[in-house]
Amino acid sequence: MSFTHIILTKQEKYAIVQFNRPEVLNALNMRLMEELVDALEILDKDPDVHCIILTGNEKAFAAGADIKEMADATAVEMVTRDQFARWDRIRKIKKPIIAAVSGFALGGGCELAMTCDMVVASETAKFGQPEINIGVIPGAGGTQRLTRAVGKVKAMEMVLTGRMISADEALRWGLINKVVPVESYLEEAKAWAKEIASKPPVAVRLAKESVLKAFDTTIEGGLEFERKNFYLLFASDDQKEGMKAFAEKRKPEWKGK
Repeated sequence: MSFTHIILTKQEKYAIVQFNRPEVLNALNMRLMEELVDALEILDKDPDVHCIILTGNEKAFAAGADIKEMADATAVEMVTRDQFARWDRIRKIKKPIIAAVSGFALGGGCELAMTCDMVVASETAKFGQPEINIGVIPGAGGTQRLTRAVGKVKAMEMVLTGRMISADEALRWGLINKVVPVESYLEEAKAWAKEIASKPPVAVRLAKESVLKAFDTTIEGGLEFERKNFYLLFASDDQKEGMKAFAEKRKPEWKGK
């Protein structure tokens, strides 16, 4: 497929999806989100891709939604448009997604980073949910994922004041994994992607599913889900290879099945 608002690059065993609207700080309009979801679903089905990096540029990961597309819309038009359906499709991506963030990650940009499974940020990164300043609230999961990530009072602070937080604050609050110099944030994400891509793909997929299950079930339900996935992996060739390689003190050769 050809894209205009994103750049898709495949590396060995992983892929990079880069937002390509630098003139508007990678604002997330409907066309960009459509292309993003299409790309992620293509990569999710690609057997040569084991991990995905989502990134922008040094100035902005994504500075929010494209307000011009929504400013004059009615409530009925917003319901009919159902633009957040695309976000539901992102949640269903089975392969790990790493956000490599530099500069602004605001509004939808912050929400998009939170849909990813890991987040590495440059020292210049700024995270925020400033929707309150334009008369609305986060609509792509900001009130829910943010609260789960940083707790009620910190989420309230960000959502009710619209204040941006620095990369260091985001790290202390548990919103991101790591802060690195701006010149190395993408390289750090690539290193993580290579490491994850070197692991057995079926186990990685079920591990991601199991961790995410913790957000929408009880501890009892989550433990049951985890155990079933654990038992299921004993039907995989990779489990046999991994344990045999461990016993033989050699590096395993994963088959992805």
